[in-house]
Amino acid sequence: MDTDVRWGTGAARGVLATTILGSGMAMLDGSVVNVALPRIGAELGASVAGLQWILDGYLLALASLILVAGSLGDRYGRRRVFLVGVVWFGVASVLCGFAQSTEVLVAARVLQGVGGALLTPGSLAILQSVFHREDRARAIGAWSGLGGIAAAAGPLVGGLLVQVWSWRLAFLINIPVAAVCVWSALRFVPETRDAEVTGHPDVAGSVLGALGLAGITAALVEAPVRGVDWLVVSAGAAGVLALVSFVLLQRRGRDPLVPPGLFADRTFVIANALTLVVYAALGGVLMLMVLQLQTSLGYAPTAAGVAGLPITIIMLLLSARSGRLASRFGPRWFLVVGPLLVATGMLLMLRIVPGASYVGAVLPAVVVFGLGLAVVVAPVTATVLAAAPDRYAGVASGVNNAIARTGNLLAVAVLPAAAGLTGAAYRDPAALTSGWRAALVICAALAAGGGLLALGVRGNVLAEPEPPAPADAPHPGDCLHCSVDSPPTHVIPSRTGD
Repeated sequence: MDTDVRWGTGAARGVLATTILGSGMAMLDGSVVNVALPRIGAELGASVAGLQWILDGYLLALASLILVAGSLGDRYGRRRVFLVGVVWFGVASVLCGFAQSTEVLVAARVLQGVGGALLTPGSLAILQSVFHREDRARAIGAWSGLGGIAAAAGPLVGGLLVQVWSWRLAFLINIPVAAVCVWSALRFVPETRDAEVTGHPDVAGSVLGALGLAGITAALVEAPVRGVDWLVVSAGAAGVLALVSFVLLQRRGRDPLVPPGLFADRTFVIANALTLVVYAALGGVLMLMVLQLQTSLGYAPTAAGVAGLPITIIMLLLSARSGRLASRFGPRWFLVVGPLLVATGMLLMLRIVPGASYVGAVLPAVVVFGLGLAVVVAPVTATVLAAAPDRYAGVASGVNNAIARTGNLLAVAVLPAAAGLTGAAYRDPAALTSGWRAALVICAALAAGGGLLALGVRGNVLAEPEPPAPADAPHPGDCLHCSVDSPPTHVIPSRTGD
């Protein structure tokens, strides 16, 4: 099969359909679960902490393993790892759909996150390695736009599924989607890999990263419930120690998950920093918005999903165009204006309180919010990949996805307590509204901060020739990730290039 695919061909449409279907399944599932949370909590008797773990169990596995998944794709074949992820995700979805307790559902969500980690960076790395260089920004724009639509359509789809039968259908619907995705990948997607890679995957780094995020997440989620007891302190301390060890291993190990030299590119660093704060803001708002609409404003699940439909329409119409324009004029101002629009939409959501009308309060907020997403999503993804050499497509995609999921993870862990929501407060309209308004201010500040960060992005990064390999990159015949002579200047992964 062709590995230099041009835009507009049948091969291009087949590759795009496969990658959008796979990554869209994972993104759709994340937002579908948000709208199902009230019903899940009621049926399983979950507290706020239980709901946090249902979301964070998935995000924890995803963020912890997505880096090594990108590396595995470069090493063993991007299509192969993508297919394993799709099948794994489908099987774990069955376990989620039949869970009978909060604990079992959390465990199944962790397994689902493993599948998501395998397929998510693979979809983007396939586009970067299969499409002709001149067509990549356009392909990524289409992937971002249509994949983003899957995430935005999640509340609508989730509401319909929950009301048709049960929240369980929100997981079981993944089975036919996964089956179609496997067929499409085998038919349309060529296999690609880094021919120069040798050595072994960084298993120790993966374990340390997972333990670090797990410890810190456990401390943040459980502290509001348990107080600062020995278990919370121990989990937090163990998490910090594991993450410090992870960083040291990446700087000094022979086969790190990420070549530290990637972070010598300022644009790569800034873009990923922008990704962290903006996706943290998005994760916090998307978690609480469906709770606010259903609990405080009395929306049925389907109505809560329909409320966000303008976001879907806006992203469908504008995301691919945004990617093309960023490629033509440079991504910097897209990455500045997009997050600022997202922040403005969040501040408009302060008016979504009991008694507010849809046309007067909800609609203006989601329209501005959707415009911001359409402006920033495709350019930030294209920028972070353009700032890295092509041979590191899987690694760069994994870094970017890991940063995005870590932002979501931390927001879900921290935001409810920061906004005063603990125990069963999400069932009380007055308490939820108070927490909702506090959370919006916090998230708007994060999104606006991301826009200001983007001022440091190189304006012509998408038009530049492929960047040279990092100083620590191996020569042909060496291992993919060699040790480095000196530490990187920055260790902040980001999602935009400079």
